[in-house]
Amino acid sequence: MDRGEFELDEISAIAVIGVGYVGLPLALEFSKHYTVRAFDTDERRIQALSQGCDFTNEVGKSSLEHSNKLHFTSDESCLKDCTVFIITVPTPLAAGNFPDLAHVQEASKLVGKLMSPGACVIFESTVYPGATDEECIPILEDTSGLNCNKDFFVGYSPERINPGDRERSVADIIKVTAGSNAEAASFVDKLYKKIITAGTHKVSSIKVAEASKVIENTQRDINIALVNELSVFFEKLNLDTNEVLDAASTKWNFIDFRPGLVGGHCIGIDPYYLTYRAAQIGIYSQLVLAGRRVNDSMPEHVVSILIKKMLEKKIDILDAKILIMGMTFKENCPDTRNSKVFEVIESLENYGVDINWFDPWIGDYEARKIAKWKRVKDLSKSCYDAIIIAVPHSSFSDLGLSQIKSAAKDKSVLFDLKAMFNRTETDLRL
Repeated sequence: MDRGEFELDEISAIAVIGVGYVGLPLALEFSKHYTVRAFDTDERRIQALSQGCDFTNEVGKSSLEHSNKLHFTSDESCLKDCTVFIITVPTPLAAGNFPDLAHVQEASKLVGKLMSPGACVIFESTVYPGATDEECIPILEDTSGLNCNKDFFVGYSPERINPGDRERSVADIIKVTAGSNAEAASFVDKLYKKIITAGTHKVSSIKVAEASKVIENTQRDINIALVNELSVFFEKLNLDTNEVLDAASTKWNFIDFRPGLVGGHCIGIDPYYLTYRAAQIGIYSQLVLAGRRVNDSMPEHVVSILIKKMLEKKIDILDAKILIMGMTFKENCPDTRNSKVFEVIESLENYGVDINWFDPWIGDYEARKIAKWKRVKDLSKSCYDAIIIAVPHSSFSDLGLSQIKSAAKDKSVLFDLKAMFNRTETDLRL
């Protein structure tokens, strides 16, 4: 079958498998041009989206309600008429920080059952270089009974969604594209050009595209690890890390990364996908793994300097009540996936302290996932022995430091972890 015979205007429908932070904005953009079936096994998620409610806050209600070609479903039989399948399921870590490909493997089985000759299957999920060829394509072939590059074709275009980013939507970010052969690569590239106003960047192979994705976040992870390690060093020297960085940033070629907790579904996970693949071919990634160790150690460091400051102020740790402001992995979004704030809380619990959390960005849907910790929806006065501003939500800045301080007791510690406020007005910051 010649891939060139299958043109964009011959697409009967596009199936998007996985309708989370990545899949939903993508499905919405494609629905401006094609019929789109947005599939997810989470029936509650599908029901909410069908009613115009997106708990991720990535897509507004009006956009969902006015998209006549976008159909949400948890019924796999609704996908049988699709000629393009786009897989956007998560790829988390398993125990021991090994890649967990279970979701993408299951999605491949599903698509293999449903697709017909001539289909194009595009993966957006982040994987290590070679995973699509070695893990996904064989599943598609075995399940469908079809042959890749003869009966069906495969593409890869790594997702670049930045949760909570209102300035750079999916259409505004250049998309890397690749295919299982030259014809497939051309088709995938032309398809994404329909929705990506920023343009596309076609590469020579799926492996190149896979590798480009994992090193994007690995590079950022290593840079943050450097400043995190420096913050531990400067804390011992009684230096304010952010003041040092402000001074260093006056040089034109200094890259301004800031210390903090490194979580989320990409930056704290993708480096392990890269190092896993490296180990398979006999390479030990010293720098990448060192960066991961530093960033993974930061929750414990946060707790250690907080407890030290509380003891300096002669605050009784065992009877202490601590407020955590911000539970998401980053500012101004409701995404709690792999949030390192959870590790801060778990470490604090070892000291027997009473923990409350406050985060106006988290709705009831997400709050149910972290119900084991007590949520407060307003700041009670003179209540807390310590307050950690863990996430720099703009709503916390809007509250103002005086209102935040009013929630603390006279003898207390205010830890402005991400340096939202003036350093002279808080007790600690990284």
